[in-house]
Amino acid sequence: MKIKKAVIPAAGFGTRVLPASKASPKEMLNLVDKPTIQYIVEEAVASGIEDILIITSRGKASVEDHFDRSPELEQKLAQSGREKELSELIRISHMANIHFVRQQEMLGLGHAVYHAKSFVGDEPFAVLYGDDVIIGETPACLELCREYEHYGLGVAGIKPVPPEHLSRYSSMKISPVGKNVYQITDMIEKPPKGQEFSNYSILGRCVLPPKIFDMLETTPPGAGGEIQLTDAMKTLARAETMIGVDFSGKRYDIGNKLGVMQASVEIALKHPEIGQDFKEYLVNLAKNL
Repeated sequence: MKIKKAVIPAAGFGTRVLPASKASPKEMLNLVDKPTIQYIVEEAVASGIEDILIITSRGKASVEDHFDRSPELEQKLAQSGREKELSELIRISHMANIHFVRQQEMLGLGHAVYHAKSFVGDEPFAVLYGDDVIIGETPACLELCREYEHYGLGVAGIKPVPPEHLSRYSSMKISPVGKNVYQITDMIEKPPKGQEFSNYSILGRCVLPPKIFDMLETTPPGAGGEIQLTDAMKTLARAETMIGVDFSGKRYDIGNKLGVMQASVEIALKHPEIGQDFKEYLVNLAKNL
């Protein structure tokens, strides 16, 4: 079944990038010339997604404004002959059918995704985590959607994580079924040392069947006292297995300061307007480090 809907949880406080996120949502942090949330939406659109639900919270109206039309600004750009900028602003507002809902209490990722139940209906859907920007030749979401359409099972985007970092992520019980494709039969969120299944963790993307909402309804609070999406996916994996895709793109954790800087530098190096000049600047800078 073709995946046409996506959910982007973007309600978190962004405490790891304070004070930048105190008055401006972390999803609006710029990577060169676009906010991080736009990279994620563009990935979804490039994957064939037509309808997107962004889950926000109080203080994140600027996320909604970014994807809305701005008649006054558009008029000013038109009058000054800045057609390139005008065209880009209009394109942003027309990329997909973008909807918004607020998570009024921060009770975990699973709780946030549950807000999408009426939006999703009885269709499978993609989840693109708002903290994760993934850059690659093939959109990571598209790689997952293809495997869902092939296997008809829930799919998680996975990557190997340094063993010492697994306690901050999740751990998958996997067995290979194809190139960069695995069967997942169990998982654990934020595993205590010694309880890891493997060093593969879910990082930023998944495609889920609508039955996940029934599982979320009965999922108790888990790690951190929050309702974890991973715990519901664990129920799904144990019941019918899931598929893991070691996606080809590079993932940047925009929830922390180092991730923001790494993404900014590497995206800038490939930027068509400033890439060459920025490369020359870094080369000269590196001589003095």
